[in-house]
Amino acid sequence: QVQLVESGGGSVQAGGSLRLSCAASGFTSRNRCMAWFRQAPGKEREGVAIMDSNGVTRYAISVKGRFTISQDSAKNTLYLQMNSLKPEDTGMYYCAAAGAYGVTWFLGCRFDYWGQGTQVTVSS
Repeated sequence: QVQLVESGGGSVQAGGSLRLSCAASGFTSRNRCMAWFRQAPGKEREGVAIMDSNGVTRYAISVKGRFTISQDSAKNTLYLQMNSLKPEDTGMYYCAAAGAYGVTWFLGCRFDYWGQGTQVTVSS
């Protein structure tokens, strides 16, 4: 059974940093498209960062240069390092894994599996 569990969220001041983790079980995250999404109150969920099956990373324009997605294959864990955080980065952050039947697409991958989310709050 596929399971994704996020951790690492919290409250920080603008300019601060957080590192989110996503522990995957029930499948191997290596060679599978993995991504981080976020959803702010009253807004639609948006893709933030993606690592495709070849390990290539891409980012939403709003976070490029500030966020870094990475993976530890030995731990089957996905990370999102977030630096220079801004109040507009506030939201629930979700880890996602690609699958054959997902309806959410982001930068060429369709996502089937989702974690429960971890809250990030950035104050000015």
